[in-house]
Amino acid sequence: MTALIIFIFIFGYIGITLEHPLKMDKTVPALLMAAGMWALLAVGFHQGWLDVIDGHDTVFNFLKGGEHAQEGFHNLLLHHLGKTAEILVFLIGAMTIVEIIDLHKGFDIIKSWIKAKSKKKLLWIMVALAFILSAIIDNLTATIVLITLLRKLVTKRNDRLWFAGMIVIAANAGGAWSPIGDVTTTMLWIGKRVSAAHLVERLILPSIASVLIPTFIAGFLPAFKGNIDVDVRDDDEKGHRLLSSKKMLFLGLGMIVFVPIFKTITHLPPYIGMMLGLGVVWLVSEYIHPEEDFTEERKHLYSPHKALSRIEMSSILFFLGILMAVAALETLVYGVTAAGEQVGTLRYLAEILNNTIPNQDVVILLLGILSAIIDNVPLVAASMGMYEAPMDTSLWHLIAYAAGTGGSMLIIGSAAGVAAMGMEKIDFIWYFKKITWLAAIGFVVGYILLLFMESL
Repeated sequence: MTALIIFIFIFGYIGITLEHPLKMDKTVPALLMAAGMWALLAVGFHQGWLDVIDGHDTVFNFLKGGEHAQEGFHNLLLHHLGKTAEILVFLIGAMTIVEIIDLHKGFDIIKSWIKAKSKKKLLWIMVALAFILSAIIDNLTATIVLITLLRKLVTKRNDRLWFAGMIVIAANAGGAWSPIGDVTTTMLWIGKRVSAAHLVERLILPSIASVLIPTFIAGFLPAFKGNIDVDVRDDDEKGHRLLSSKKMLFLGLGMIVFVPIFKTITHLPPYIGMMLGLGVVWLVSEYIHPEEDFTEERKHLYSPHKALSRIEMSSILFFLGILMAVAALETLVYGVTAAGEQVGTLRYLAEILNNTIPNQDVVILLLGILSAIIDNVPLVAASMGMYEAPMDTSLWHLIAYAAGTGGSMLIIGSAAGVAAMGMEKIDFIWYFKKITWLAAIGFVVGYILLLFMESL
């Protein structure tokens, strides 16, 4: 039964990677994979064929625990659904705010600020924006905002895919050095493994290197040679800028930036802050007048309901499938550690790596590579459970960097990548061929630089 659950994960993962050859939306294998794994997990658990484990290392066996174990299993499922829902609600809120700004033509203002026609110059501008924004509003939201802006600037889809790939690398690098820039760094920060000051001090230079090198190399590729095709409607759109464009742009982005501040003040999860931000933006959009002669009949054109209808719900469901599938692997008890503890599948994998490879730096490098294949959140959670190192030791800085930037090596290896994949329909194989090697070079260079800095 255990082998079958792992096989479904591998088979589903292959289905996601072969989305285009199979001519099947990636959401289908993701949902089937998650539902199938949890169904087998439930059947195996109730038959007594396998055990499950929660985040506090409590193991539940149905034959021994009875109703208590049954309740433990249901709480486990609700816990993982809750953690997944936090990300999904955050994503829906951010995407809706971005779409409301777009309905009011707010991004046309930023578009008018960017005068670059050269692809190479535009590449550096977008990468710099992604790196800075992701540290402030997190890598996921920054990717959503910038790809929306990218659609205004680059009309050719093939060109846009290259820019989107580089935005993913830059957004993940920018999120790695900020305690609020990525879920994993936030976990380490809240878990008192790193302090905000030390994290920024140690990771900012390696993070810059991890994006600087790929961007420099990409500038010599044919995809970034020449000028972008300018939309002939550009000049006309300036004359049709709405009265509400500037207000909605600054309000929308301001509320997104307010999310980490809200979290710091209240200690509530980020999705609550995003709900508050969406509520404020929605409220203002109900009463604002986008045009001089604004009538009730035209209100639907700028309605948040229209913004909601433009959200790519398939990417939200894809996220649901991927995260719940990984949660099933985290929950399934696979083996026993050297200390005699029963652990989940992912924790067991981390333990094997740690015992097989005596060099801890190499183990963390491999964890960074694994974070491109398996979600980096459970990998960091497993690492936090494996190691007992004091706060702000080099171990935690290496883990923060590896988990934060390693996901750039595959399009489904990070929240930013998944968002970009959903918004631009990026093919897994295309990204693997065109972008992975650039991300890998940046990841390794930054990791070596961090090792050197820590050795000093």
